[in-house]
Amino acid sequence: MSRSARLVPSAAALLALALTGTACDGGVHGTPGSSGVRDPYFPKAGNGGYDVTHYALTLDYTPGTKHLTGKAVITARATKDLTAFDLDLAGLDVDSVSVEGRRARWNRTGQELTVRPHDDLSDGETFSTTVRYSGTPKALTDPDGSEEGWLPTADGALGLGEPVGSMAWFPGNHHPSDKATYDITVTVPKGLQAVSNGELTSQSTKDGRTTYSWHTAQPMASYVATVAIGHYDITSTKGPHGLPVLTAVDPTQAKASAKVLAKIPEIIDWEETNFGPYPFSSTGAIVDRPGDVDYALETQNRPVFPADQFDTSTLVHELAHQWYGDSVTPKSWRDMWLNEGFATYAEWLYKEDHGGKSAQQTFDEVYEDDDEAVWAFPPAKPSSAAHISDSPVYERGAMVLQKIRQKVGDDTFYDIIQGWAAARRHGNASTADFTAYVEKKVPHKDFSGIWKDWLYGDGRPAHP
Repeated sequence: MSRSARLVPSAAALLALALTGTACDGGVHGTPGSSGVRDPYFPKAGNGGYDVTHYALTLDYTPGTKHLTGKAVITARATKDLTAFDLDLAGLDVDSVSVEGRRARWNRTGQELTVRPHDDLSDGETFSTTVRYSGTPKALTDPDGSEEGWLPTADGALGLGEPVGSMAWFPGNHHPSDKATYDITVTVPKGLQAVSNGELTSQSTKDGRTTYSWHTAQPMASYVATVAIGHYDITSTKGPHGLPVLTAVDPTQAKASAKVLAKIPEIIDWEETNFGPYPFSSTGAIVDRPGDVDYALETQNRPVFPADQFDTSTLVHELAHQWYGDSVTPKSWRDMWLNEGFATYAEWLYKEDHGGKSAQQTFDEVYEDDDEAVWAFPPAKPSSAAHISDSPVYERGAMVLQKIRQKVGDDTFYDIIQGWAAARRHGNASTADFTAYVEKKVPHKDFSGIWKDWLYGDGRPAHP
């Protein structure tokens, strides 16, 4: 067959080639990225084939109609040759998608928004994807029955993400293993405030609407991104070594929360003494009405609290997450105890240092209590997605840390927890990473019994 007589591929063949990345000459130039990173508890969360470095989100929300209009500009680096890639987005209507300024084909199946760029992406290439979307964002129900996502409040809304709720209000790679910096700009009706992570960089009002722009310079997992819209009393003060402290409190809760809010600088100072330098460029809190949300969450820079759960212990817990969870972020949801065990242990230590029970006394009380729920499963192996926030992850996770402290003594123990926060600062870590770190830090001690009985073992371990 002469060159002039070679066959012309059919339209169907060309589509197949575009989807598989197989060229006419038989060479493979790329494949689609995976839909999900195969997390053991949330297998469809996140996506393969790329790493996000920055999100620029532009949101416009009207509480009266519950309508959200959004534009997400997602800067990422391809980690393989790609013909297509997925973003996580639940609900909302996609209006358009472009990659590197050129309109891209896309389709949706469940929470997966599959994007097929005009040109294939090469391994290592940095690319920008723009998604324009709109609609009524919704709340999602977790396997444990709690609600996350976009939660309407008495006078606005709260965007909360643990574990996968952020996909209800912006498209992205929604797994804790992919952290990025953020710019979040929110426009709301004049008279309302919009509070987010990081620092406020600008505020302007035009045509009856006010725009707030927030910048988060340190890497952030999407599950700790937040937007709080409503009426807030916003206060800016200073903490240790000039650290900016921004608090946003529903005016109806201002008086009741004032005493605990005033403790933020002291708590940060205490936590720096115990855990090392504060890992972010600002701190604070968002306090909303009881019923607007049913739980506190360690949203980066400023945790969110319902007013009826805003007490000193909970504040200590959520601020400790800024080190353990927000800066040192789990590689998968199986590693949740690295968040909650550490933050629970921070509560134990704070009580010990402020005239309360010692951490060992708290340990003994938990051990001797008749609540069998603590022993339902080991902290490093939650029984299912519905149980990653159950008491074994919190209390028994804290018990693991107390057993390490018993074994090595206070000086070495604080070296361990401070060194761990420093070694994994702004990164990700697994349980195996932590146990390896401890063993390397204290090579002359045998920790196998602690790992076997307290971290991975079933049931109530023997306790001398």
